[in-house]
Amino acid sequence: MTTPAKTVTEALDTRLSVRDFLPDPVPMATIRQVLATASRSPSGGNVQPWRIDVVTGAKLDELKAIMQRRLAEVAAGDKSESPEYDIYPKELVAPHRDYRFKIGEDMYARLGIPREDKAKRLQWFARNYQFFGAPVALFCSIDRRMGPPQWSDCGMFLQSLMLLLREQGLDSCAQECWAVYPKTIGDFIGIPPERMLFTGMAIGWRNPDHPINGLRSERAAVDSFAQFHGG
Repeated sequence: MTTPAKTVTEALDTRLSVRDFLPDPVPMATIRQVLATASRSPSGGNVQPWRIDVVTGAKLDELKAIMQRRLAEVAAGDKSESPEYDIYPKELVAPHRDYRFKIGEDMYARLGIPREDKAKRLQWFARNYQFFGAPVALFCSIDRRMGPPQWSDCGMFLQSLMLLLREQGLDSCAQECWAVYPKTIGDFIGIPPERMLFTGMAIGWRNPDHPINGLRSERAAVDSFAQFHGG
């Protein structure tokens, strides 16, 4: 577990994509509280396009079992399900391609999994679909009639949520990989066809002893992405 953040700066500085959680339960009252506060996030025209599903307990265990079977089916050649969207551009250019490559290599280096060991890398990635052991799973979906501005609104809601979780001493991992299995998830939690599965999120208490949680991704210097005009 980690110390609760006392300021927005501290919440941002201590937030990371946690990939190993303690099994300790999270009070649902806390989840309800952070969702209510996160709903104050800005959205254009106050549209509030986000729709949230929270899964815990026996239902979460059921979902994990479903995903184990689903991954086995895909490994055997099942191609009956299509992703909701391209998680990354088909042609990811520099420097963004380089950022993504480096964080991947840094992660597998911490895990001691070499590039040539594809099987172990796939095995580690499959832990996404077990929510890295987190006791709370969250899904965000959005009406398909909404456009990019409303996707941005969902991003602001999710960012607010992740920072509020840090204020409670909790951690998270946003997981767009769930959008690869929209029918499986949609059938399980009852997302109607008119809504698109946007992302999933693992929520819980960070395991301080796992080496993966010591990974801190690098960030580009301000002058590499910002220009200042006037003044």
